[in-house]
Amino acid sequence: MENVLRPLIVVGGSVLLTLLIGWATDRLLRKADERHNETPLWGLLRRGRIPYMLVLCAAMLRGSYDQVRPLRRHGAGIGQTLTLILIGATAWLVIRIAAAVVETTYTRYARAHHDAARVRRVRTQVTLIMRVVAATVGVVAVAAMLLTFPAMRAAGASLLASAGILGIVAGVAAQSTLSNMFAGLQIAFGDMVRIGDTVVVDGEWGTVEEITLTFLTVRTWDERRITMPVSYFTSKPFENWSRGTPQMTGIVYWHVDHTAPVDLMRERLRDILRECPAWDGRDYGLAVTDTTPNTMQVRALVTAKDADDIWTVRVTVREQMIRWLTDHHPYALPRVNTADATLAPGFRRLNGNERDGDSSRHAHEPPRTGRG
Repeated sequence: MENVLRPLIVVGGSVLLTLLIGWATDRLLRKADERHNETPLWGLLRRGRIPYMLVLCAAMLRGSYDQVRPLRRHGAGIGQTLTLILIGATAWLVIRIAAAVVETTYTRYARAHHDAARVRRVRTQVTLIMRVVAATVGVVAVAAMLLTFPAMRAAGASLLASAGILGIVAGVAAQSTLSNMFAGLQIAFGDMVRIGDTVVVDGEWGTVEEITLTFLTVRTWDERRITMPVSYFTSKPFENWSRGTPQMTGIVYWHVDHTAPVDLMRERLRDILRECPAWDGRDYGLAVTDTTPNTMQVRALVTAKDADDIWTVRVTVREQMIRWLTDHHPYALPRVNTADATLAPGFRRLNGNERDGDSSRHAHEPPRTGRG
């Protein structure tokens, strides 16, 4: 009877006590979260209740399983398993606690500062810091698990003797990975690119969605995701439209006929911008920037508070200006001129040839073509 009751008391008591302590701790954290709404720390700490309960249960069983006689036969294996579970659960709990503290710190910083660029920079830094912490804790936990095996401890002494050679080999083999990791740290603390920045990479316009230690993800305007190594941003040029102030100036081009009413187009541009909510009202302008034998190039300058709004302003101005020209000044649209060229003063057309007024004096001269 003792062989049945003792395992049930030890195992069942450990599980029941773990559930009781976990429930009480969760209740305390919930009350603290309700009382302190200004900080999300207590609510974030509740996410670690599962690893917390695993740590408690593994620790209790690790300390009491040897009191059960039937379990003594397999004491070494059970103890080893409980130790591994305890180490893994502890690492999991540490990562959850660190994430709660870092997220709380970032939330307070974001509430206290209204500079969007600075908040994105801090967000990028804390994200990479959390990844470094998680990777470090994971490596330490795995190392601690391996050291619990006697065979691994014996092999560790021989591995240390060749650590130099192994380091060189690992460095050569993981050169690309290490360069990406250092590039990720350089991006995080060098403020080169941040989560939420609008960038142009390889001709693709998009927003930085995720930054890790090894890769960076850009979400394009058509919802595609471009993933590239972070070392790209430290070795090649790219456009960061969010660097500094987010305000931007956009350009719209039209090719119109030489007879286009430029002054009226300038007034129409003003009216279009006044009715466009995305225009920030800072500046606008319209000028003729180039000409060709058949058309002239008109350029409009518009402003907006960020990259998204400048796109809206540009497409609105381009569409409404073309529609206005089509409805009110169709002659201003590009066209192929098939009319006869206008002759220079003093010339008249005789039998298809252009000659001056005294045709008899120049009767033996070759005909000259007038130019309009």
